[in-house]
Amino acid sequence: MKRWLPSPWLSLGLFVGWLLLVRSTSPGQLLLGLLVAVVMPLLMAPLRPTPGPLRRWGVLLLLILRVGRDVVRSAIEVARGVLRARRQPPRGTFVVVPLELRDAHALASLAMISAVIPGTVWSELAPDRSSLLVHVFDLDDEAAFIAHFKADYEHPLKEIFE
Repeated sequence: MKRWLPSPWLSLGLFVGWLLLVRSTSPGQLLLGLLVAVVMPLLMAPLRPTPGPLRRWGVLLLLILRVGRDVVRSAIEVARGVLRARRQPPRGTFVVVPLELRDAHALASLAMISAVIPGTVWSELAPDRSSLLVHVFDLDDEAAFIAHFKADYEHPLKEIFE
């Protein structure tokens, strides 16, 4: 079964997505949707990365909650910064964050986290993965930002993946 459906959830999503896009449940569309749902994951299987080693599920849950909290806080801070931009322009700057992470899955997770938090943008990863360049919308204290970034995101990811 795993040979014909290497990713059953992806196949189910493709099948449902196909039916939603064509807005029909005729036998022909059901057959085409089934064909797409089986063939596409088989063709794309060599491109899929191996799953990451998740070790500490409790830390993962706390990290998800922390990121959710920070998304709300940062959205409010960015909105305030935009509203007061005429009186006090935001102090956007690039920050180099030294990294201890080396695992590709952990770095990908860190990239997603920095992408969803308003006011931060992952700009560049050093070729040797020793540092990360992040653009911050409004920054008061660079050292405090680096300490927060490492403590709240990097260290939990290191516990989860390494």
